[in-house]
This record gives sequence, structure tokens and C-alpha cells, in this order.
Amino acid sequence: MYLILVSEVLGAGGEKIAKKLAEGLKYDFFGKKELEKVATEMGILSDIQKLDGSKLPSKFTRFFEEKPNINLDRIQSVILKIAERCDAVFFVSGGKLLPYSFHRALHVLLTGTIEKRVQRVIEEKEVDREVAEKTVNQSDSNGMRFVKYIFNEDWLSPHLYDLVLNTDRLSVKSAVKMVIQASESEAIKECSIETVKDLGGSLPDRIESALREAGLPNPNLLFTVQDTDSVRLHGIVYSLEEKERIERIVKGVEGIKKIANELAIFTGEE
Repeated sequence: MYLILVSEVLGAGGEKIAKKLAEGLKYDFFGKKELEKVATEMGILSDIQKLDGSKLPSKFTRFFEEKPNINLDRIQSVILKIAERCDAVFFVSGGKLLPYSFHRALHVLLTGTIEKRVQRVIEEKEVDREVAEKTVNQSDSNGMRFVKYIFNEDWLSPHLYDLVLNTDRLSVKSAVKMVIQASESEAIKECSIETVKDLGGSLPDRIESALREAGLPNPNLLFTVQDTDSVRLHGIVYSLEEKERIERIVKGVEGIKKIANELAIFTGEE
């Protein structure tokens, strides 16, 4: 299946462009509402909602997770679920983590000058200039701080994207045309097709299912799929028995050959 991930700095007109892109390619469109619907079906909505650029993790969480990929395995599971059944255009705005959680797709960043973006926010949200400026600046700041903490990256750095468009003077039609042309690259198509196969056909889904079936919905338990058959367990558990049980369950998931069990045991003691 083919995947296109469209990200924008707030006010760059991204949602309109992403929806028209999906229409033009006859792909399904997935924005915040559509992604949350799939996450609800999978029983992981609360985890997806934690991927909010306006919030940094608590000091407690930071202490136990050195450079955490907070719930990125959950959003990866959602994207893989979608990728298994349709071609898709994903849209995110203002520092959300979607573009950084899934590397084998066409990544597009829509940007623009502060003045033009503020003007769009005024028109679209029907607010005054002061509110629009504050909203745009806050969105930029949230995205910058959150992604810097998680990945030590500048979320506006061009090297993270395949295509960067300044929409100040581009019409929606022109922007869509450019993205479609980029999507026709054979290298991009090959990356999209290899995505599901390289991850074992949705390995995160199988791990999630195994843990849920075992009655282990620990919100502090995280895992990261590394390569095609290796898993890193990290986060917090409350006993050695729980740590060992989780490893046994994950080890029993088809396709897993190696586990790095880095779960920290929290006893409540100072």
C-alpha cells in the first residue's frame, strides 16, 4: 500500500491540501478524527491522545525513560492497521509526532511565513490578530520543544522530509500537483510497499494483542520494534515477576527472535 504523510506548521493550509491530495489520488484521508476512530477500534485511544505536542512527559516518566519514544509504538500500530487495508494520506499539524514515527512513506512538510499563516488562522478560526499570533507561536514552540526532547531533532529540519513546500504563494491545486508528482517516484513507491513487509506485517499489533490477552494493560509498559524481529521493552513495572512475565509473553509472539528487556522495577522507595 502507498502512504503519504503531510505535516504542517499551523496555518500553512495543510488540511485542505491533504484532503484534496487524497481525493486526487483516490486514497483514504486520515486526520486527527479518523486516526482516533481507528485507535478507538483498537482499544488504544488514550495512548494516542498522549501524543500531544503541547505536553512534555512528567519528571517521573522522564526519570525512568532516558530518551523515550512515548507511545510511538501505539501510533505505529494504528498506521500499520490502516496500511494493511488501503492507500492513505495522513495529516498532522503543529508538532504532532506522526511524521517521526513512520519512516517508510512520502513525507511532506507544508510551511510558510508567520504573516501568511497568521492571516489564515484569522480567516479559518474567525479570531482577532492577537489570538491568531499567539496560537501560531504557541504551536511552533510546542512542536519544537517536544520533538527536540524525544528525538533531539528540529522538527522543521528539511532532512526529515522528502518534500518541503512554502504555501505562501501556492494554490491548493498547485501544491497537490507537486505532491502527486513526488509520489510517483519509484523509490517512494518501493519504500511504501516495503513498510508493512519489513515490520513483519504488523508486529506491534501482535505484541499489543498478546499483552492485552494476558491482562497486562500497564500504561507505563512500552516497547519498540527494532529491525524486523527484535523488540526493546522499556518503561516501568512493579516487580521482578511482572518483568519476567512480560518478557515471556512477548517472546511467544510469532516473528520475535530477540528481546532487550530494559524494564525498570519501581518499588516506591526513595
